[in-house]
Amino acid sequence: MNEHHRRILRFFQSTHLPAHLREVSQKFETLAYDLAAMDLDGPELTVALRKLLEAKDAAVRAALPSQD
Repeated sequence: MNEHHRRILRFFQSTHLPAHLREVSQKFETLAYDLAAMDLDGPELTVALRKLLEAKDAAVRAALPSQD
């Protein structure tokens, strides 16, 4: 894991979220840190973390109450 990966990982923190959104986000946070802890490196790990971050953001938005 390099400094760039550490900078991406900070966006997975979920302590600022309400409990119902934190529950969704924490699953992605756990996976992100598990991936970063593996003996992986290079551009593909960066891509994996960025795409996981996109998925986390979408899942958290999906858990928001409907504005209808």
